[in-house]
Amino acid sequence: MIVVHHLNESRSQRILWLLEELGLDYEIQPYLRDEETRLAPPELFAIHPLGKSPVISDGAKIIHESGAIVDYLVRLAGGKLSPDPDSADYDQYVQWLHYAEGSAMLPLMLKMYVGRLGEAGLPLQPRIDSEIANHLGYIEQALDRANYLVGDNFSAADVQMSFVGEVAGAFGLRSDYPNLDGWVARIHARPGYQQAIKRGGPYRMATQ
Repeated sequence: MIVVHHLNESRSQRILWLLEELGLDYEIQPYLRDEETRLAPPELFAIHPLGKSPVISDGAKIIHESGAIVDYLVRLAGGKLSPDPDSADYDQYVQWLHYAEGSAMLPLMLKMYVGRLGEAGLPLQPRIDSEIANHLGYIEQALDRANYLVGDNFSAADVQMSFVGEVAGAFGLRSDYPNLDGWVARIHARPGYQQAIKRGGPYRMATQ
């Protein structure tokens, strides 16, 4: 049985969503953030040395990192929500899977952490905002051609990239990117997403 070691209000929410979309059975082991620090509890270190979420266990296997978890679950489901590896869309799909955490999330996370520095962080903000605009503009352009990131077919790449759109929304940035905003509304309307919220609990992005 797959167990999702689920930290509230974290990237692990999209793993619950993916499991719902794939129709795979799973259990949730919940963990709560510290209300003051917003950090994960030390109990997560008993699951994996990094003490981070998301992480899943499947029997004796422990898998961490969102992209690796997405890839594992999609393969477990026989390739559902993934293009045919021999198709022209597959390379694009893989790029989105890696782009989410490899590039797109970095400036958004920097904005959150540097913002906590107050005046000390102000010199860095123009560069951070420029990088965010660069990445959100790229996603906006990609969504100008189709309803989803890989053509008109919803895929696991949309699940993986969802966190980027959600954090952008938490910063109040999505109104400048109507394609991105519409895409987030579209994927949030999916029954699988709604069911994952019911199972995983309240989900909001805190930027402070």
